[in-house]
Amino acid sequence: MPTYVRTDKCQGCMECVRICPSDIMHIDPSQGRAYNIEPAMCWECYACVKSCPEAAIEVRGYADFAPLNHSVQPTRTADRIEWKIRMRGGELKEFTFPIRTTPWDSIRPPQDAPLPTDEAVASELLAYEPDYLAIEALPTLPRREAPGA
Repeated sequence: MPTYVRTDKCQGCMECVRICPSDIMHIDPSQGRAYNIEPAMCWECYACVKSCPEAAIEVRGYADFAPLNHSVQPTRTADRIEWKIRMRGGELKEFTFPIRTTPWDSIRPPQDAPLPTDEAVASELLAYEPDYLAIEALPTLPRREAPGA
């Protein structure tokens, strides 16, 4: 979902320009507002979305994510990103994701982790996934028998 800037909200602070890893966020010299010079080259990392203090950067959703004639408005708070998706029928869906606030170098490197058990190796989970996500367990779907089994 490439980003685009709502120039009515942008104050030209250049936070998005400084953080964009693909160097596609620029300031329009005539308006003093940011814009994405090459949306097709957007890495979709949303660093600009997260860094914008004015919540002026929106994204264009893909059809499998949100149907045509929708709007996706991400908003940053001190500890989370909130996504509001207005569907073409007017229905509003909201998603909230925490912003990582762990201190630098505070996460145990993989080489310091104990070797996984045979049960963990056979699991569909990634190594140490529930621990790193700070949850007790991931939601799972029940296994279904294959047709004709």
